[in-house]
Amino acid sequence: MGIGDDIKHNAEEMKGKAKEAYGDATDNERLEAEGQADQAKANLKKAGDDVKDAFTN
Repeated sequence: MGIGDDIKHNAEEMKGKAKEAYGDATDNERLEAEGQADQAKANLKKAGDDVKDAFTN
């Protein structure tokens, strides 16, 4: 995994955390769920990159 991909995935995860926190603070369940989904997607991408790296090294 390139450093650029790592930064991109971490940024997506942070965006999801911020969205979830804002949704929680404003009692917006839809926004909170979107934030959780964004975090899950970022973590899935990180895991995929880790698997890809394991096979290329």
